Amino acid sequence: MTCVLLCSALYFDLCYQRIPNKLCLLGLLSALMLQVYNSQWQGLAQALLGAGTALALLLPAFYFRCLGAGDVKLMIAVGAFSGPILLFWSVVYGIIFGAFTSFALALYKVGWSGFFKLFSQGFIKQSGFSNNNKEASSAVLVPYAPALVLGWLLACYLSPDLAAKISTEMGTDIGTKLLTFF
Repeated sequence: MTCVLLCSALYFDLCYQRIPNKLCLLGLLSALMLQVYNSQWQGLAQALLGAGTALALLLPAFYFRCLGAGDVKLMIAVGAFSGPILLFWSVVYGIIFGAFTSFALALYKVGWSGFFKLFSQGFIKQSGFSNNNKEASSAVLVPYAPALVLGWLLACYLSPDLAAKISTEMGTDIGTKLLTFF
């Protein structure tokens, strides 16, 4: 289900340079329902921890205009599906892939000569951000969803049994951890 959500977001981000709010909300609600259906309260707690982790990790990136709001909302839904640990590694790998995908997409859009000119001016930005029209006309906007999708895929590949391990550990320990916290 997470793969379908990410592929849909990838399509919208590459074609329209925006990720629809309805897609992110549908993903979040689906994740919450599936987690509750599969693991009752423990699943809900894991989904909320994953969504909260995404919010905590990516809200500063949005504040400093490194990511768009759609990317943050997408990863909140992915966090609800995946849980906090897999989401953390997805974001780490997504940041690494972001350097390469931003370079490749900007190069594809403007070519080598245009890329060096824009790079020297610092006008390669993530989708959806510009403070004035002059800057927006000379900026190259690159989507970040490809990097996030690749980061999630690599996190899943490197730890295929992580999701099952997290769900069993979180299911038994979440209640005691929450009770000791409060």
